[in-house]
Amino acid sequence: MASIKDVAARAGISVATVSRVLNDHPAVRPDTRARVLAAIAELGYRPNGVARSLRTHQTHTLGLVISDVLNPFFTALARAVEDEARGQGYSVVIGNADEQPALQDHHVRTLLERRIDGLLVSPTDDSSPLLPEVAARSDVPVVFLDRWIPGVDAPVIRTDGRAAVRDLVAHLHALGHRRLAIIAGPTTTSTGNERVDAFRGALAEFGLGLPAGYLEQGDYQAESGRRATARFLDLPEPPSAVFATDNLMALGAMDEIRGRGLRVPDDVALAAFDDIPWFLHTDPPLTAIAQPTEELGHSAVRALIDLLEGRATPSVTLTASLVPRRSCGE
Repeated sequence: MASIKDVAARAGISVATVSRVLNDHPAVRPDTRARVLAAIAELGYRPNGVARSLRTHQTHTLGLVISDVLNPFFTALARAVEDEARGQGYSVVIGNADEQPALQDHHVRTLLERRIDGLLVSPTDDSSPLLPEVAARSDVPVVFLDRWIPGVDAPVIRTDGRAAVRDLVAHLHALGHRRLAIIAGPTTTSTGNERVDAFRGALAEFGLGLPAGYLEQGDYQAESGRRATARFLDLPEPPSAVFATDNLMALGAMDEIRGRGLRVPDDVALAAFDDIPWFLHTDPPLTAIAQPTEELGHSAVRALIDLLEGRATPSVTLTASLVPRRSCGE
């Protein structure tokens, strides 16, 4: 059976360069990569990944636990993570927490048992006893992505949406809206609390309040957006505009509005946090706050690799932006 040394000899290069090709390292020249792949094909070489990981104590595998794979934002985020990791010579194993803390912790344990080199997590909430324990360990570095757990010492790669929420409230105010309601995320999530605080602050800036009836708690799922919107519309004085703090809750809100024979934005304006491609094709196109999803995923992988290679790794905060469309009026 051919060995990696045989491949190196056939290609006329070092064993280290063959190893870089096998790990899809971006620094290898195309002509060198072609020679190595040709030698592998000629010799029928099959790399033994398990043996290699035992020798180096590395698997070149990263773990990613996301909150909900059915949420288009997290789907795009996972793709960005995979793209950057592949370019850095790493594979990614993904666990879907489905917004359930117990399932999240199950995936974290499973990934650790599979000897991942590092872990990226978007926590379902701040109650997990496992994640602070894992983050405190020295053998497997942890980076939080999009969401984080307050008080846990780990880099956080996230988006600050406060300015974009302020821009949304200014946009609605300029269009004549004065009764603004919000469908919030869970109070146990960092993003849920941050977006409500930003909305309250922006309302106050424009001399508006947030009555108790104009705030409903959701769970980042479409059905909770529908239920919250139903309660808003049943009020004696319903809001003229609804802000859903995630895309799935916004779609649920739109379903409820349409189900009552009402029109967006003529009867109720609607906006969402987390822009997705679908929003261009809804009728009307939906106003949304967009996160730099690709940059988030790439930055998170780079931060984790910095930790793996012993470099200082600060948290990174990116900026969200408002994308006005016709769902709030013109």
